[in-house]
Amino acid sequence: MPIAALTLADIRAAHDRIRDKIHRTPVLTSAWLDAEAGAQLYFKCENFQKVGAFKARGAANAVFSLTDAEAAAGVATHSSGNHAAALARAARLRGIPAYIVMPTNAPRVKQEAVRGYGGRIIFCEPTLAAREAACAQVLTETGASLVHPYNDYRVMAGQGTAAVEFMEAVPDLDIIMVPVGGGGLVSGTAVAAKGLRPGLRVVAAEPAQADDAYRSFTDGRLRPVGAGVTIADGLRTSLGALNFPIIREHVDAIVTVSEEAIVAAMRRIWSVLKIIVEPSCAVPYAAILEGRLPVAGRRVGLILTGGNVDLDSLPWMHP
Repeated sequence: MPIAALTLADIRAAHDRIRDKIHRTPVLTSAWLDAEAGAQLYFKCENFQKVGAFKARGAANAVFSLTDAEAAAGVATHSSGNHAAALARAARLRGIPAYIVMPTNAPRVKQEAVRGYGGRIIFCEPTLAAREAACAQVLTETGASLVHPYNDYRVMAGQGTAAVEFMEAVPDLDIIMVPVGGGGLVSGTAVAAKGLRPGLRVVAAEPAQADDAYRSFTDGRLRPVGAGVTIADGLRTSLGALNFPIIREHVDAIVTVSEEAIVAAMRRIWSVLKIIVEPSCAVPYAAILEGRLPVAGRRVGLILTGGNVDLDSLPWMHP
């Protein structure tokens, strides 16, 4: 991988590397949702991906990019859940250990997924500083290779493969929308989208209660805001330093949405598309529900990023 850039060629190489380790996920549509939005909506269902999330792509690309010598001591990361499970799975496929630092408030379903794939969990306090400190200690003690959840070009390249597939399935999109937390998915998506169709608008959406990406994008400099208090647990992280320049160059807009809209969007997708999505996954559709960007008459692609939820604690169960 280049050390200071991400290119469409990197994303295509990643796709070749991981093709036999991931699902090519389907694209769903709904005449009902189209009519409500006044647009044609296309949903790329990464909730059907291995480990139930797009994170399987980036983790697999990173793990299988390592040399045998680099891989021998295993891999390590810090993650609130989906990347953790994805890295544990990729490590198991390669036959190496995975050390996963997780915050104590990580959803139980995601903890169980990590253990199910053979990952070794190290718990820490739910702050970025605590996660990074615990991960640094693990790296020192084990000699493992760090696979950061988003601030890693190999991970970004893997995540961008979802957009390549999406545009092959629906080649005439006007807008492609993704949620943004650390920025791995939107970085890969934006480079893929602009590389294949420079006129395609790339829009990221995030919770208003964890809006560091919006602030950073607006101000032109990184504006970390700490751990956001949002139901979208996968989007509580701040943008990575490697992700931000890519986002500034290739992303057209970042919009924010309310917690109420996230829950409404999640429930609407469950009830109309008949599929399970997690709160973070519903954020782009929430932006459409709240009218956060004009989509009338447009062909809009939304990447549904994951479907790992605690079925005993759904947001509409607790008013």
